[in-house]
Amino acid sequence: MDENKNDQAAEAGSASEAKPDTTALQAEIDKWKAMSRKNEERFKSVSQELDGFRQSQMTDTEKAIEAAKVEARNAALSEVGTKLVDAELRAASSAAGVSLPGAEYLNFGSFLDEDGNPDSAQIEAFVSSLPKPSSAPSYARNIGLGRQGSPAAGQLSREDLARMTPREINEARAAGKCDALMRGEI
Repeated sequence: MDENKNDQAAEAGSASEAKPDTTALQAEIDKWKAMSRKNEERFKSVSQELDGFRQSQMTDTEKAIEAAKVEARNAALSEVGTKLVDAELRAASSAAGVSLPGAEYLNFGSFLDEDGNPDSAQIEAFVSSLPKPSSAPSYARNIGLGRQGSPAAGQLSREDLARMTPREINEARAAGKCDALMRGEI
């Protein structure tokens, strides 16, 4: 009997060990996140220090070459970036079912982030601010001009009647397909 109690106590102890305390786990997660942020900040500061050291050790020629590289990179990114912004704007507007204003009215550079890449959040915000097209036509359909189009549209000609049986002719006449012929318009 004592062995049974010991086994039950051991099982109860292992069951409580199987369910870890969530507050302790959350504290551990927060600790590792804080350490990670601290390491990232340290990496950034050390990288900036290293870049500063490299800049101080460069000759004037090397500095000019580095400045030219940076300028060329920025120029290429701005040119390609505006094309990417244009493509993203077109895709987002077609997905939203709205039409964009003319390209001459848009400043594509304002949709670029600091790295020269398209800023998706800004593009989505702009596209969502555009007015949706109305489903009603923008002009009056019935403006009193009378019948529009060809008067012979849907009408039979004399050649058509020559190939038809008398029963088919009577059906066409009842359907109004011989009206233009009877009025002498054809």
